[in-house]
Amino acid sequence: MRAKIFFIASFLIIVLIAAACRTDPSSAGDKIIKSAKSGDMTIAIASATGDLKVGDNDLMLSFTDSSGDLIDVGAASLAFHMPAMGAMAEMNDKAELTTTDTPGKYRAQVKIEMTGTWEARIAYQGSRGQGQATMNVQAK
Repeated sequence: MRAKIFFIASFLIIVLIAAACRTDPSSAGDKIIKSAKSGDMTIAIASATGDLKVGDNDLMLSFTDSSGDLIDVGAASLAFHMPAMGAMAEMNDKAELTTTDTPGKYRAQVKIEMTGTWEARIAYQGSRGQGQATMNVQAK
């Protein structure tokens, strides 16, 4: 009986320690797809593969200062735009952003409709003021 109680207590302690040391799994090992400057900040879009692909994408959007430290910008948005070409109408694919446990990092989920060059449009507004940036990103 004592061995069983010891085992359960040990297991619970290990689970609690693992939960306390947990990092945001959606940002582990992400590779930057593209980055751009906005004032003294760098805004980066990243994914696990380092690519933007046709279909569903799970991305990370991050804001860093000139030292490379993450900074909280408050509310942020990300949308992908492709202008009209010939008979094809313009396309706008808006990402759904959610905050992470790390201020300055946002998880973005977006469905990209087709291959080609998309203009990523980022906007933010909060304690650091408001701003925007654009960057061209190739979807594969």
